Amino acid sequence: MNTTWGQMMSHISSDNGEETPLQARLKKLNSSIGKVGLAVAFMVLVVLLVRYFTGNTSDENWNLEFNGSKTKVEYVPLTVTLALAYSMQRMMKDQVMVKKLSACTSMAKKLSACESTTNNIYAYETMGSATIICTDKTGTLTLNQMKVTKFWLGQDSIEEGASLMISPYVLELIKQGVALNTTGSVYRATSESEYKFSGSPTEKTILSWAVQELKMDMEALSQGFDCLGVEAFNSQKKRSGIIIRSKMDSTINVHWKGEAEIILAMCSSFYDASGILKNIDEQQMSRLKKIIQGMAANSLRCIAFAHKPIQEGELLKDGKEKSLKEDNLTLLGLVGIKDPCRPGVGKAVEACQSAGVNIKMITGDNVFTARAIALECGILKPGQDLFSGAVVEGEEFRNYTMEERMEKVDKICVMARSSPFDKLLMVQCLKQKGHVVAVTGDGTNDAPALKEADIGLSMGIQGTEVAKESSDIVILDDNFASVATVLRWGRCVYNNIQKFIQFQLTVNVAALVINFVAAVSAGEVPLTAVQLLWVNLIMDTLGALALATERPTEELMEKPPVGRTEPLITNIMWRNLLAQALYQITILLILQFKGESIFGVTEKVKDTLLFNTFVLCQVFNEFNARKLEKKNVFEGIHKNKLFLGIIGITIALQVIMVEFLKKFADTERLNWGQWGACIGVAAMAWPIGWVVKSVPVPEKPIFSYLTWKK
Repeated sequence: MNTTWGQMMSHISSDNGEETPLQARLKKLNSSIGKVGLAVAFMVLVVLLVRYFTGNTSDENWNLEFNGSKTKVEYVPLTVTLALAYSMQRMMKDQVMVKKLSACTSMAKKLSACESTTNNIYAYETMGSATIICTDKTGTLTLNQMKVTKFWLGQDSIEEGASLMISPYVLELIKQGVALNTTGSVYRATSESEYKFSGSPTEKTILSWAVQELKMDMEALSQGFDCLGVEAFNSQKKRSGIIIRSKMDSTINVHWKGEAEIILAMCSSFYDASGILKNIDEQQMSRLKKIIQGMAANSLRCIAFAHKPIQEGELLKDGKEKSLKEDNLTLLGLVGIKDPCRPGVGKAVEACQSAGVNIKMITGDNVFTARAIALECGILKPGQDLFSGAVVEGEEFRNYTMEERMEKVDKICVMARSSPFDKLLMVQCLKQKGHVVAVTGDGTNDAPALKEADIGLSMGIQGTEVAKESSDIVILDDNFASVATVLRWGRCVYNNIQKFIQFQLTVNVAALVINFVAAVSAGEVPLTAVQLLWVNLIMDTLGALALATERPTEELMEKPPVGRTEPLITNIMWRNLLAQALYQITILLILQFKGESIFGVTEKVKDTLLFNTFVLCQVFNEFNARKLEKKNVFEGIHKNKLFLGIIGITIALQVIMVEFLKKFADTERLNWGQWGACIGVAAMAWPIGWVVKSVPVPEKPIFSYLTWKK
């Protein structure tokens, strides 16, 4: 690509097929479950072959049915889809729109087949794993309601309403620089109506100030001058310029506007309020820089205006094109623009930091303004300064070697004077260090970073269409507090998926072991194909719906992020599911081999008791799955009416299955005492869960101890 625009479009249109953290974890889980299922099936095959050839099978045709080896990985994507769809509906009320949920169906199909999918995946779950958020300043941390609060003419501060004290000649030059060197416009339908301003927020703020404070007539100025050349504003130079010729006296002026330090460096003189031209020596330059730094320290964005009169012959460069003079300019004035921080942004930043997520602010403002805003929002702490490495400029970061960038990127909290490609470079470095990175952006130039990030969040109000298309989530109110909401919901989705996986694996392990043991010992299975399909229906589908709709809690924001390397099944989940599975296996094996003598029933009734107990164990264990760590599994249950409704439906369907679908389900009716025994045995899942959650587990993942050191 020969242009910057072409490079950017090429970057955002490319698809590197990178997996999100959840995709990688689910793919690994599905692979592991598949291997276990194959291993068990092979073992059963070997045992049955031995039984057959040794004459220990009662069926001469060897028609033995074994359903326990069927693993149920296809229901995990269903849970993911349900959890994300429910969360998307809820998040719309919190001013958050997820753009890429349309991939739900295709992802579920692909995950069922254990295939790799593209990065077009459920966005807010990835946000729940985020360890770093790289955020813009304007409009995200701030209100984007700018106002000029300071105006300096040289070294003189001009108070509001005191523009009449300025020399008419200097005032006219300032008006020219504001009215003609702009991409904004001013419209007024009648002399009685109010002014309407268009353009970027900064342009509208300056135009509004000039019209209301300096009494600028933009239409008259536009008609009184011809434009001879323009240099548009860009994020690298951070300035814009124009050459104009007066229609009245044919005088020619170059006007520049841009970041104060950059424009000041181009100046060799300045006007005072009386219109006297003064040279800028070292002492004067030092005073002007302190004025700029003082405004920046008060969270003001500093914009400078400068001009230079030139002769007709100076317009031509190499006889071909007009050139804007960039040296020996005269400083016309400095304005300080205030953009207040959003209410509540400090609490949102604190909430993210408490959750273990680092916030990095990336802005085009100078280091002093950036540092002041970062301190006000809580991104920087009072002890952090420009010399601690927490605040850097984009050019400085860009000029680091790769080793230096990788060493220092974690310490950086604020990057000032940055370009969009500096943001992209930071995202790439953070990802290389293993972070899950979220990026906020609103401009077209932010698109590469939004695309590169694990999770891109664009702004719904100020964001361009290119930025929105490159992002995964649109923040409808442009508020950082909504970013914290996405983080909370993302963690909730991830936690709900973990709950279902723990619940589902408990069902899998218990069913697998009981059918395997029964098959190899007695040559028959207690749970028929229809009964296992019934378990699939009510435990997987309804269970997924019940556990996927849990609302986020504040406890989720008190835990560190899972990042990119944490296993999907934690030690806590292994503790819970193995304890419950062991209890269920014990009870079911007792019923399988001793049930007839214990209850004094026939084999058919014994199998029905085993099936009914197995299903009811899952119903009671579903309550345990609501809380992975907390002992009180009933906390907040009254708020989740859908969960209670699903539990009620599950129990009702099970009663119908046992009592009324005898031929279909191969069951026998149970009396009240037998139902009571089934419920009593299943209800033991609650006290067992309470006791088990008192058992401490190591923080290091259990399977990491089995990893061979190379």
